[in-house]
Amino acid sequence: MTPRAADRARYDRATAHLDAPIAVVDLDAFDANADDLVRRAAGKPIRVASKSVRCRALLERVLARDGFAGVMSFTLAESLWLARAGFDDVLLAYPSVDRGTFAELAADPKLAAAVTVMVDDPAQLDLVDLSRAGGTEEIRVCLELDTALRLFGGRVRIGARRSPLREPAQLAELARSIARRPGFRLVGLMAYEGHVAGVGDSVAGRPLRSRAVRLMQSAARKELAERRRAVVRAVRLVAPELEFVNGGGTGSVQHTAAEDSVTEIAAGSGLYVPRLFDNYTSFRGRPAALFAQPVVRRPGVGVVTVLGGGYPASGAPGRDRLPEPYLPEGLRYDAQEGAGEVQTPLLGSAADDLLIGDRVWFRHAKAGELCERFDELLLIEGDRVTATVPTYRGEGRTYL
Repeated sequence: MTPRAADRARYDRATAHLDAPIAVVDLDAFDANADDLVRRAAGKPIRVASKSVRCRALLERVLARDGFAGVMSFTLAESLWLARAGFDDVLLAYPSVDRGTFAELAADPKLAAAVTVMVDDPAQLDLVDLSRAGGTEEIRVCLELDTALRLFGGRVRIGARRSPLREPAQLAELARSIARRPGFRLVGLMAYEGHVAGVGDSVAGRPLRSRAVRLMQSAARKELAERRRAVVRAVRLVAPELEFVNGGGTGSVQHTAAEDSVTEIAAGSGLYVPRLFDNYTSFRGRPAALFAQPVVRRPGVGVVTVLGGGYPASGAPGRDRLPEPYLPEGLRYDAQEGAGEVQTPLLGSAADDLLIGDRVWFRHAKAGELCERFDELLLIEGDRVTATVPTYRGEGRTYL
């Protein structure tokens, strides 16, 4: 029996008493992945990206482990919810224009002490002030550095379009603006190198592309390390009490951790290890989050149909954004139908061994987005479900 077949047998035994669709997290794999992230971070604390987990119980589980500290959230409303639930170090990774929630933040000393918001433009500070509604608490802020690699005099850009702040002088100027402005305190700097951390460099069957990605990422890491060092130096001249410099992501943990100017690493997807993280030379994780759909039809030889399953991931559309039929091995989508909203035909010799009522296990393309489809996660240890915990959706928290 292959390791994957053994996992399928375990998951089927653990959930045999339950009706699919269901979503599970294999805690043995989850914990092993957490250990690997800590090993790669080489002593620097890991801030957990909540969007890649979207389950309070699992955020609490990983933050109870050595090597993890703090949460990186994705909306302001989520940040305040987490802070009220007891998470005392929440960094909002994206700017917000949520005026009502800013008013709550500015009026509550506990929330204001726990939450740090992201800014990259003075207009965002103006909006906070206009939203205060009488609240006088000091707002903790973090600056974001644009990490994109620019080549050929800027004519070619590789990397996400995020912050407009790129050069040390730009960030230092905004830092000075914050220092002069009552009601705000600059505490951090963030730089997320998604073109390194979130792009696989070993794509099966595409050796030339893989080599090109590795060359690009090598150049990007070198350029960013030098520029980030200069930016941190410039900002610290304005704000010498800067508390943290955050960088990285699951795919670049060990590289970013090696930079002296970085004090903490961000990661989250490496806990679940979705299919987009299969194509890396720098690490190998264990798939920990899966969902199962039941077989409801057998249209013919080599074909079964499962209920639903059309859960595409965000990003540029493509086949890599679809869930992967994972267990049993040897199933694939029908090119004419793909992953369907209410039914999904699957082709392959493995289909002939599946009966009505059997289940097919899938891996989502991205990590936390799976939790937007399910109210709860079944936590599996060995071949038993040892707990059932709500996702954000299960707690009535759908923030985007």
